[in-house]
This record gives sequence, C-alpha cells and structure tokens, in this order.
Amino acid sequence: MKLNKNILGFAMAAMALSSCNMDYNEYTAYDKEYIERSFAYVGGLMTTIYNDIDSDWGNLSGAMLSSATDESEYSHDGNSIEDFYNGNWSAANPHQTIWSSAYEGITYCNEIIDNWSNLDFEQFKLNLDYEKQMYLYKNYVYEARWARAYFYFTLVRQYGGVPFKAHNTTGTEETALPRTSADEIFAFIANECDSIKDKIIEDYSADNEHILAKAETGRANKYAVLALKAQAALYHASPLFTQGKSADEKKALWAAAVAANKELIDAAEAKGLGLASDIAMLWDTEYYSNAESSKEIIFARRTASANTFESYNFPVGYSSGQGGNCPTQDLVDAFECTDGKSIAESDLYDAATPYANRDARLAKTVVTNGEAWPNDLAAYNSEHPVIETYIGGYHSRTGNAAGKSYATTTSYYLKKFCNPNQILRARSGVAVTTSPHGWLTFRMGGMYLNYAEALYQYFKASGNANAADASGSVTYKETDGTEKTISIPASQTAAKMASMTRTRSGMPEFAIGMSNDEFWAKYKNERRVELAFEGHRFYDVRRWMEDGDKFMKIHRMEITKNDDGTFTYNKVAVTRGDGQWQTKWNLFPFSQTEIMKSGNAIVQNEGWNK
Repeated sequence: MKLNKNILGFAMAAMALSSCNMDYNEYTAYDKEYIERSFAYVGGLMTTIYNDIDSDWGNLSGAMLSSATDESEYSHDGNSIEDFYNGNWSAANPHQTIWSSAYEGITYCNEIIDNWSNLDFEQFKLNLDYEKQMYLYKNYVYEARWARAYFYFTLVRQYGGVPFKAHNTTGTEETALPRTSADEIFAFIANECDSIKDKIIEDYSADNEHILAKAETGRANKYAVLALKAQAALYHASPLFTQGKSADEKKALWAAAVAANKELIDAAEAKGLGLASDIAMLWDTEYYSNAESSKEIIFARRTASANTFESYNFPVGYSSGQGGNCPTQDLVDAFECTDGKSIAESDLYDAATPYANRDARLAKTVVTNGEAWPNDLAAYNSEHPVIETYIGGYHSRTGNAAGKSYATTTSYYLKKFCNPNQILRARSGVAVTTSPHGWLTFRMGGMYLNYAEALYQYFKASGNANAADASGSVTYKETDGTEKTISIPASQTAAKMASMTRTRSGMPEFAIGMSNDEFWAKYKNERRVELAFEGHRFYDVRRWMEDGDKFMKIHRMEITKNDDGTFTYNKVAVTRGDGQWQTKWNLFPFSQTEIMKSGNAIVQNEGWNK
C-alpha cells in the first residue's frame, strides 16, 4: 500500500497523459503555502489522481489482460501474462499493479478532500477568470471522492475485502490496517456516489458559462458517478461476492443493482446519451470530440498521443509491428452470423469462407487473413499488400517476415483500439505519426449490458422462468435504508437491453421466450463480443464463478493455402498450463510483503497460503 504521509514532498509531472487532458507544468510542492499560490497546483494534484486510474494498453510489457483470457494469446513467449494461467502467480509474485496505483490514488484523493478543498485563493479575486477557476476548484473535492470510490472498486473486484482508509494516517498505524469486508467497501462506494451525484458538475461540455475549455470534458461528471455506482452494484450482486448469503439477501442485491443501473440509464438517456451509430467511433482518433462517440462514452481514461499500442499489436512484417495480443479462434467463433445464429447453427456459415456473413463487429475487432490492414500495408511492402497469416505467409510465424518468431500464434491480429493510419517508422516522404487513445472505463454499451444482467438475475431470483422478458415492480433499499419500489417497463426488459448493442451493429434482437439458460448463454456471448479487449472478460468470468476453464483450453486457426489460391481452415486446440482452472484465481493474492508489513493484520485470500 502507498503509505507516504509526507505527500507534499513530491515531484509531480502533470503531463498530457492526463485523464482530464489539461495542460499543467511540473510542480514540486512542499507545504500548504506553496499549494495556495495557484489554482493550478491543486489541479496538478487532481491530474496525478486521474493518471492513477487504470487502463490496459499492454501493461505487462505489451500484453493485455485479454491474453490471460480466451480473448487473445500474446505472441511473445515467456511474458508474465502467462502467470495467470500457468500458476506462477502467488503471494511472492502477486501482480499488484492495481494495488499500488489504487492506493497511491486514494492517498492523493484523501489529501485533496482533507487538506486542499477549502482554499479561497484570496490573491486572485481580482483576476477576470477567478469565478471560473473557483467553479472548477470547488468541484475537485467531488472528483476526488468519485476517484477514491473508483479506486476502491478496482481493489474490491481484485481482492474482495481490502484495507480501507478514508483519511491518511502515518507509519505503523496505516500499515497495520486490517481488511474491511467486501460488503462494506461496496456500501462505501454506493454511499459516496449517492452523496456526490447531485453536487459534482453534471456536464462539462454543456456548461459554457463556467468552464474554461473543452478539454475539461475528460473529467468525471454526474454520469460517471452514476455509472460507477451501477457497475459496482452489479459486481456486488455477482456470485463471487454473495457466497454464503441467503437467497433473499442475494435477491436484494440484484434489486439494488437493477435500481442503480436503471437510474444511470434513465438519467443518461434523458440527457441525450446513448449508443454511437458505429462502435468503431469509440476508438477513432477523434473519439473525445466527435459528437457521436461522446454520446456513448461516459468516462474514458485519456492518454497522450502515441503509437505504442499499435507498435505492440501491428502485424509482424509491417514496419516495427510486434504481433502482440492475437485474437483467439474462440473469440472469432463467438461472433454470430448475420441471422443471429452461432456458426454451429446458421446456414449462412461456410467453413471455406469463414469470415463472410458474420456480425459486423468481427471485422472491426479482428484482422483476418487476406485483409489490407493497416492502411499503409501495401505502400510499405507492395509485394505483400494484404495480411498473409496462412502457413508460409509473410505475416505468419512460418513466413519470411522479420521477427517472425513474434508473429501471430492464432492466425489473427488485433484491430480494435488500433489506429489503422498509424505510421510506426519513417521512410522517404512518410513521417512517424501518433494519435490519442482513450480507455473506455464506462460507456453506454457496457451499461446497457450491465442493466440487462441485473434485470435478468433479479427476475430469475423472483422465480420467473422467462426472466429475460419480465418487467414489473422491483423493491429495493436505498443507501440510507429507505425502501422504495420502481417499475420496470416492457421496453426495458433484459432481452431488450441486451439487444441494444446488437441492433446497433445490424444484428437481430434477442428472441422473445428464451428459457433462462438460453438467454444467459446468449447474454454472455453478446457481452464477450461487444466488450472484447475492454478489460471486462478477465473479471466477468471471475465474478460469475463460471467459464474459467475456457481460459485454460483455447483454440488457434491453422490456415493452409491451396494450389488454386483458396484456403483450408483447421481449428487447433491449445492447453494452457496444466489445463485446470483454480477457484482461488477468482481473487488476487495479497502480497506477502504487505501481509508482513501489516503484522498479519491483512489475512490472505483463501487458497493462496498454499
């Protein structure tokens, strides 16, 4: 845990990496008097907080968490991502990136909340922008409270109960903090969100009277607060966090999740938020300013313009592409045919042309054999103007591409989040390019799916055999203990909500009348397809406590080019580690170092002491 009380003795680089996309200089803060010299110094603290919010642009030397799941396979053998499925993570090797960044963020949040939220900057009162500066400054405390609640969410989803601090302390007092239960952490998140949702700025982009610049739209607003409460409520109701609870207790948590998600959906839609017309707009280079994408993105963790992600994931054989996180055949198979049926059920599927007649999201997520991608591919090497991932192909491991040992293991490359116009290496008349990227922390597509899951699980717990089509009254408890009843209209059934992302991409709605088992299988597949590579599947399988075995036995595609120019496709099974998913992996281990520092106040998660 980040336990440095003397937080003001730091050098803080507030870079363009900032989530809020603000322009700060580098500051060294020593005392309160120094901080009081400028609004920007306190703003610099907020920038550091936003920079501690998680993203996954290949955090493990290029590997994404997707490559610890059945979404992808990292093409560089020996990467630490393999620890998640070969059993090499432990209390001595705990993969505690989130632990470190979250507690650092919490420490900064507590400083803002406790020490820097009541300044008046008397010396600037005659400045023309004083009122606007103070308007933003007074909002910092609510942003910090949102961020602190978000950091605790990232911790609880990984560890369950964790040490909790609402204020910074010193030395052994802080290192000896015991674990606070997951129920209490989730309750804190919900209470904080309820407390600040009507105090934080509702919409920066719409407030021209007070806001200094459009760049401020990268900050958390009311809808980010509601989204955090809604997503945390979904996790709290999930099986991983309800073990040992009674059926009534579980149903009550699903009711709370329904209420929180409905509150977010209704408020966001009333504000004009919804789905972008094209999912690919969410990672376009203008994602932060395009009206279509900003309509869907509730909060994105902004990063500086770069081409690192493309370098990690562009095809080997193109410039300095490193292969990276290669989509599995399992993910490719999850994309249905255009009739809404799986490839095993649909008459539209042809094994000789496996990527035809498929969900449009496949072509926006995965690079397949024969594609002219990225856009500079043919100009870079006119002899190989399309991707060749067949055996002996230029962009395959058995081809002639430079660095071919890092070429795709699955016959696919990653397209989602990559800028197809990115130039990685300068050549005559062509300069290297960079572009901004935004990690999709909360977006409406994901929230519709969250709402669908909460509705389905609640009505299933109520005994409905067709829970996906159910509507009616839901009684739940507010965070203050007040009992309330809301009405779910027929337009907001689980099936309707889960169909939103499908119809956006030209897929048919879910059928009416599905059994609970049928809907659950279809829902999980829809979530897998829509949210691929956004960091959800790693945690979804854990909170559901099901499907972990799918991470252990994945599939690749082996492509053979025939003499007549056609291709033959052969699905190949691959076993990871010993092929056995371990239940203890649903939660992370606490670092043995942290346990020792706490004087054993921190109790290790079950199974990790062995």
